[in-house]
Amino acid sequence: MYHKKKIFMNRLSLTLIFCFFFSFGRSQTTQPLSLALKSIAELPQPFLFSVNTLTSSAPSWSVNYSGSYGERTTGPFGFDGVGQQLAIKGYLGKRFTILANASVGFAHSGGVTSAQQAEVIRDLIGGKQPLGPRFGVGLGLSRDWDNTKSLFSRITASLDASKWRLGGNLRFEKAFDKNRDNIDLVTSIGFHHHIFGRMYTGIEAVGQDLEGFWEKDEAEGGAKLLIGPSINIMPGKSRFAFSACGGPVFYATRSNVMPSGAVRDISSASSLNGYSIRAMVSFNLVK
Repeated sequence: MYHKKKIFMNRLSLTLIFCFFFSFGRSQTTQPLSLALKSIAELPQPFLFSVNTLTSSAPSWSVNYSGSYGERTTGPFGFDGVGQQLAIKGYLGKRFTILANASVGFAHSGGVTSAQQAEVIRDLIGGKQPLGPRFGVGLGLSRDWDNTKSLFSRITASLDASKWRLGGNLRFEKAFDKNRDNIDLVTSIGFHHHIFGRMYTGIEAVGQDLEGFWEKDEAEGGAKLLIGPSINIMPGKSRFAFSACGGPVFYATRSNVMPSGAVRDISSASSLNGYSIRAMVSFNLVK
């Protein structure tokens, strides 16, 4: 009964997100290409907590450097202490996007640790034009802060218009550790609205280990949420782009299991709530 319920919840979440993106997106594909729209096409990574795919209308390769500071939180962008990450992202053609990163964390308690991750995503819907809906799936491998290896699948969805953009992910992860969940579910969503020039502001939210809503003994300590303001700036005629986001990390549910060191954007390192702040600089190698 538990497994049937979990499968049903996962499928329901995927269906609702897909229907939303697809139903609102088709009316946006005929809008003219403005300066704001051009920045959408050229921007390699607008959100901090959601991964977007690249399109053939503006194929690019970028190097992304991000730094973070967190209290009572761990993850590649939200380490409990100071985190640093270097990533490369590129368009492989035929609607394939590749993303790989390496992270280093400097813990509050002292010591240095690292994590790595790589994945390939393909758009199944969209992916040729900058406007309108895109829907893709991907596979990847990761090694987290505790040296645990994982296999994961990511589902991406995005909807870009001339004045705003919306993007989100569902990530299903299988960690090769008997003390971890059979399958971990991570969700994220971000919304940006055009302010002026190539400046966007909005909000991002992340939900992790959401199985904690129906599992009393969820292996990562319970369902956790982050929600906070987000900003993205891409100066005109520049290959650089700047993004920042942050907010409180809090438990929506709790279990009696000690959280692990899984590669999570906002996984808490203790039973206390915390916060995470990230900033990223992207350099587009193709202009």
